[in-house]
Amino acid sequence: MERVLEPEIMDDPAQARAYAEADFAEENQAFVDLFRRYFPELIEGHLVDLGCGPADIPIRLARALARCRITAVDASAPMIEIGRMAVDRAGLADRLTLRCEPFQVFQLGDHADGIISNSLLHHLKNPLKFWLAVKRMIKPGGCLLVMDLVRPDSEEAARAIVDRYAASEAPILRRDFYNSLCAAFTEDEVAGQLAEMNLTGVLIDMPDDRHWVAAGRVY
Repeated sequence: MERVLEPEIMDDPAQARAYAEADFAEENQAFVDLFRRYFPELIEGHLVDLGCGPADIPIRLARALARCRITAVDASAPMIEIGRMAVDRAGLADRLTLRCEPFQVFQLGDHADGIISNSLLHHLKNPLKFWLAVKRMIKPGGCLLVMDLVRPDSEEAARAIVDRYAASEAPILRRDFYNSLCAAFTEDEVAGQLAEMNLTGVLIDMPDDRHWVAAGRVY
């Protein structure tokens, strides 16, 4: 199936609310657990989340890594507004900062000890801009964990995945899930991106039938 682009930024407030209210607790906690499993030695420092959405993952990461500070970035104003309220409720505003900016122009001020990103890459027309931003922001030897959807072989396969995993979700979420699957990259395409960017310390894996994970150290 050919890749079909979707908008880079989720600027619709209703869309942002639907996403924030959906129950992604299991998936988001699994992402945090995966980071800790890949990088158990990282217990302090500065982490960056690119494409943080409503900030559930950085909140969970901040709770798990009490000696880390986190900067979470998203270009969607409605997402950041929801995220800031969640950060305040969690009492983490002293260690978790949210920034409403496109990652392409975001300036960190220092270099991150680690970078995470979940479900951002499939929004991008040119994914190499993402990997370039990672290399610009991260310290040599910094920890990287990126997860996203994998594009199925056909529209029928994409619909079957939506029916399997999102049968009870709101129509707007089912629509967005399908569109995201169609906009996603295949495992081979991501491997090609990593090779082109000379990210030899980052390896790709498929933990299930709908996601790929790229993890390792950036030199």
